[in-house]
Amino acid sequence: MTMTDSSLETVLRRDRLVVAGAVGVIIALAWGYMLWLAADMDMGGMDMTGFRMIPAGIGIMAPANAPWGAIEFAFVFAMWAVMMVGMMAPSAAPMILIYARVGRQGKADGKPLAATGWFAAGYFLAWTGFSLAATLFQWVVERAALLDFRMASASTVFGGIVLIAAGVYQWTPLKDVCLAQCQSPFQFLMRHGGFRGNVPGCVMLGLRHGAYCVGCCWVLMALLFVGGVMNVLWIALLALLVLLEKLTPFGRWVARAAGVAFVAVGAAMLLSSPR
Repeated sequence: MTMTDSSLETVLRRDRLVVAGAVGVIIALAWGYMLWLAADMDMGGMDMTGFRMIPAGIGIMAPANAPWGAIEFAFVFAMWAVMMVGMMAPSAAPMILIYARVGRQGKADGKPLAATGWFAAGYFLAWTGFSLAATLFQWVVERAALLDFRMASASTVFGGIVLIAAGVYQWTPLKDVCLAQCQSPFQFLMRHGGFRGNVPGCVMLGLRHGAYCVGCCWVLMALLFVGGVMNVLWIALLALLVLLEKLTPFGRWVARAAGVAFVAVGAAMLLSSPR
């Protein structure tokens, strides 16, 4: 039986509320977890020279030169995975809402909300893969003594190089291609086959969109190693930059202006580093 326009609009409005509410809860939980970890990492201003904090939220620390164990690796990976959800979910929300709307309009008797959930799962699966890579990178730079106990750069040279690399990437064609895919959710759907009703199709489409998003924003996430992986203000500023890049009509110029700023600050850091 065909839905009338008014009843379809009512269902669409309900779907939007359900999806938006679910995304909002996920964002709140992710940010709550990050604030909890950040408070634990602060340790009340104690002198942590010679030690490093393990982001577990329960005051675990280890000698700075001690090798990582499996438990520490798991805690660091969980930190990155949850942080990526908290940072990227706000900018992914329009895409997720559009996917639910297209599903409802094209298949009113199907299960667009379930399909949307699988699409979102595929999207965050891409960022989970990035989180694994970030965890491995953090292990490498900690072994090289380039991070302090707050997981921020302990080397002016390292920080400057990361900033300059991030700034240059903001001007590359790859950045432009990935950003274009993220800025036009409806066009992305139409270009890649539209709504998928089956679970594998939903997950793969979400994974593909997430891969473009990783390609667009991975370098901004690398900047967390400069300002501090658990610096909540720095995390919020980078999340805001991602939102401006993706959700504003002048996002490409925001990205390029940020790139210029990154290069300038990075160059200043290198020039000021001890010879």
